[in-house]
Amino acid sequence: MIRDKSAKTSAKAAPRKDAANKAAPAKAGKASAAKPSTGKSAGAKGVIAVAPPSFRRERALIKRGIWPVAGCDEAGRGPLAGPVVAAAVILDPDRIPRGIDDSKRLTAEQREKLFDKICATAQVSVAVASPARIDRDNILRASLWALKRAVVALPEQPRHVFVDGRDRLDTACDCEAVIGGDGIVLSIAAASIVAKVTRDRLMCALAQDCPGYGFEQHKGYAVPEHLDALNRLGPTVHHRSFFAPVAAARAKHMPWTVEPVQDLFSVTEVEVQVEARIAIDASANL
Repeated sequence: MIRDKSAKTSAKAAPRKDAANKAAPAKAGKASAAKPSTGKSAGAKGVIAVAPPSFRRERALIKRGIWPVAGCDEAGRGPLAGPVVAAAVILDPDRIPRGIDDSKRLTAEQREKLFDKICATAQVSVAVASPARIDRDNILRASLWALKRAVVALPEQPRHVFVDGRDRLDTACDCEAVIGGDGIVLSIAAASIVAKVTRDRLMCALAQDCPGYGFEQHKGYAVPEHLDALNRLGPTVHHRSFFAPVAAARAKHMPWTVEPVQDLFSVTEVEVQVEARIAIDASANL
């Protein structure tokens, strides 16, 4: 007798397919439950969640008995005009304002509000490196000088300092450089807000003395509007002389202030006269 095996095969396979269909929603449910919520829509792609700076490093030092702990940062390394402003902040662990973040991630309105809250609850100091100092020392040394001055000017001297960047400060206490620190260490983030707001206010004040440059808008950065004003009006005393666009504008509007540069590859003929005098000892046997 010949049996039909196809019926049995389909009957056996059917439950497996049904079981797979039943298991699929369960697995999907587990996957969705395991995936953390980022607060973004599920359809958004390419969105990277950035964690705000924390007070973790400061608390670790407090547990070891190290206090006060300061964070410091500067604003204005890149602009063509205006000073570099450095700030140092010692946050009160019991009165930390909410919303502190890297100043670059905040709007101008948010920075202004946080500036007032930080100044009301923390120890704050500010130091300024002028364009003349930047021209004399270069931008890096002027920035480090201002950061150190801000730390020294704090009402209470810290026992540990966090500074944004890769360069440590020559301070009396331990200093730790944190690359990208304004997005990692809360004290540095607070200092970045204070430095940024202070410098923005200074540039708005300079805009009243130097109309036509738009300092109140671009704060001295090399945007097209600023470059156009430099080309039309020339540099002011608030511009950094050795930054390339400023030097070019100075050469155009004030050529008498530009020192001629010697061509190191030019050939110069130098006439040299050598007078040889040889004293011969008569008694020598030649």
